[in-house]
Amino acid sequence: MNNSLSIDGYSSGHFLFITTMMDITVSTESLQMNFTLLDDTDVTQAYAAYLRELRQRAKLSRAALAERSCVSAATIKKFELTGQISFRQLLLLWQTLDSLDRLYQLTQPTKERVATPTSIDEVLKDEF
Repeated sequence: MNNSLSIDGYSSGHFLFITTMMDITVSTESLQMNFTLLDDTDVTQAYAAYLRELRQRAKLSRAALAERSCVSAATIKKFELTGQISFRQLLLLWQTLDSLDRLYQLTQPTKERVATPTSIDEVLKDEF
């Protein structure tokens, strides 16, 4: 039996989608579930704010950053205001203002990530 309750709402300019399900079996060996209140817009706007701050600290105009990064000033402005940008252009800006190594490290396993328990049994048995 699979019961599902979905509620769609409008909050702060974004759609909020909440789903409650019962009787779900998930294999923790193949899938790790992460729950967060952040959405993609929150993250892209945070990256936009971070890179805008770096640009301003470096005392670069959008035009100067555009010249250095090969991303147009119009695209930089749109990114800073809306958070919308292609992944490639984000990487070009990041490379110009920060280190790509920092982004790359997010894709690499760390001791903290490896040691995260994947089941309640592991937590109870302290096997992680």
